[in-house]
Amino acid sequence: MENLFKDYAANIHHPDWENISKREKPLLTNPEDIRSVFDRDYTRITHSNAYKRLKHKTQVFFSPESDHICTRSEHVAHVESISYTIASYLGLNTELTKAISVAHDIGHSPFGHAGEKILSTISERDLGYGFWHEKNGLDFVDKIELLENKERYKDNLDLTYAVRDGIISHCGEIDENCLKPRKECIDLATYVRPNQYAPYTWEGCVVKISDKISYIGRDIEDAISLGIIDEHLDELYRLLHYDLPEKKINNTIIINYLVCDLAKNSTPEKGLCFSEEAFDLLNKIKEFNYRNIYFSDRLKPSIKYFELVLNEIYNTLKVCYDKENTIATLKNNLSKISIKLYDSFLGFLSNYYDLGNRKELKLINDVIFDFHNEQDFYKCIIYYISGMTDKFAIEIYNDIIGF
Repeated sequence: MENLFKDYAANIHHPDWENISKREKPLLTNPEDIRSVFDRDYTRITHSNAYKRLKHKTQVFFSPESDHICTRSEHVAHVESISYTIASYLGLNTELTKAISVAHDIGHSPFGHAGEKILSTISERDLGYGFWHEKNGLDFVDKIELLENKERYKDNLDLTYAVRDGIISHCGEIDENCLKPRKECIDLATYVRPNQYAPYTWEGCVVKISDKISYIGRDIEDAISLGIIDEHLDELYRLLHYDLPEKKINNTIIINYLVCDLAKNSTPEKGLCFSEEAFDLLNKIKEFNYRNIYFSDRLKPSIKYFELVLNEIYNTLKVCYDKENTIATLKNNLSKISIKLYDSFLGFLSNYYDLGNRKELKLINDVIFDFHNEQDFYKCIIYYISGMTDKFAIEIYNDIIGF
């Protein structure tokens, strides 16, 4: 039924509105600003550099030569569109789903989930905990990404709690066929693993499900375009109950079926639910994708290359740690190895640490790195690498090895 969730929408009438809309510190207001609180979040995200770089980050398939293979940016647009359709039909706040959607993958590393696993291996070894893009996304909007105001002060994105929660809570697979928001407004820093908590809002739940709906169909479409699952198409036809091989398998058909099914079967009492048939199909498609796409032998050579690229960049920077002399050692070493890495990494550091030649820039965010601390330095390198595009990481690698 349309608008069935309207009484639960994240707006000023919601009993938890104060928690949902709170920010760590007040934003500078313009008396003529006509935007809502979530509209402001949306524009702050889309003006950030991390968001802009999504267009050059891998979704699943590393394919810089093709304009028609899904990038991380396109995936985000799909999630925004799907979540808008669902939220609009259910009567939820579409401004909030839009803001969460555009930000939900802002913490993704270069080279997609393969890059995420590589950085996680590095992080577990040197920091004692894994790297996961949902937590990295929260760190980016809270600490790393900076916007400059008219006084030339820079500060973090300072998003509302509901959007920040939506970023870190979109993680994990949907293993049970009913999703409801949690009741507690927790400190998001208490997250220690993906999928630890349900989202705080119904809108966050919509984005979490929309993320899954978006990628399973599009990944199949791209895999067909690249010829990766040619030998498995008959299995896929049977899975989708297609009796004619001529019938089209594409993202639109799968999305439309799952979105309409979810809209028809969800209630505030049950939660966001698929029919048993649709949920079974979703799980079967997901299992098919993992077996025939994500773990395909065709992807293994590129993963080895990504490991080489990211580890070389990390290790080149890691050996520059020199306690109180770290900055001087960085400048000395990198100037001899890679001017591109020198300019880029020192430019990155200058946003968070006074390097002595930055008189024109004013910063109002707290100091988040202490470069005299070895762990802080390694953490900083991981943040820096995670923000790279595929193309830029490869350019840095090539510069390091001398090409």
